[in-house]
Amino acid sequence: MSEPATLEVISDDTLEDRVIFPPGDILSDEPPLESDLHRDQIDLLIRLLKFWWREKQDFYASGNLTIYYSPNQKKSEYFRGPDFFVVLGTEKKDRKSWVVWQEDGKYPNVIVEILSNSTAAVDKGFKIQVYQDTFRTPDYFWFDPVTMEFQGFHLVDGKYQEIQPTTDGRLWSQQLELYLGVYEGKLRFFTTENQMIPSSEELAQQESLRAQQAEERAQQAEQEIARLRELLRTQGINPDNI
Repeated sequence: MSEPATLEVISDDTLEDRVIFPPGDILSDEPPLESDLHRDQIDLLIRLLKFWWREKQDFYASGNLTIYYSPNQKKSEYFRGPDFFVVLGTEKKDRKSWVVWQEDGKYPNVIVEILSNSTAAVDKGFKIQVYQDTFRTPDYFWFDPVTMEFQGFHLVDGKYQEIQPTTDGRLWSQQLELYLGVYEGKLRFFTTENQMIPSSEELAQQESLRAQQAEERAQQAEQEIARLRELLRTQGINPDNI
């Protein structure tokens, strides 16, 4: 009789040695988004600018996407993941990441960081130095969707200078040629004519409201005409003969 089979017990360490894991692809060392507020704000900025510039073909706007900028052209070193950024003078197409050495050496023209408890110190310290000294990003802003803290900087002679707000608390982006300002707790874009840039959904709602108002005015006009015709009849006048 053959010996009964024995069950080999494999320790976690032994199992880990035997299993070959697929190589990972570093996307970002940024902390995860802290709340729905942060994710919604990033998405809003991207959607607004893409809709406003829907006819333009020479820009790239994205958010929470890794920017690789290693001078050694290695994705394993020197990378950051800004919450929102815009690159001008580039091809408008989808990307998995922004690889500086594959994009003619271009860095973002505009960066916005959405502050949180876990990122505020880095956004105001380490990152502002990287964006100033390495990225040379002309316009840098940060915004806290909880406290409403909002600040911006423009690169002048290689150093960031604080952008002075308008009387409405808005900050000018020379690169976008738009103002950034807070409206109903959200960071939004404004034109030089002080008009807030609407989203496609807001624009559709505005058009629907205008159509509804036009219909209501037409109905009111018809009712007024009917009232006047009836008044003429009570006076013995046939309105059809007028």
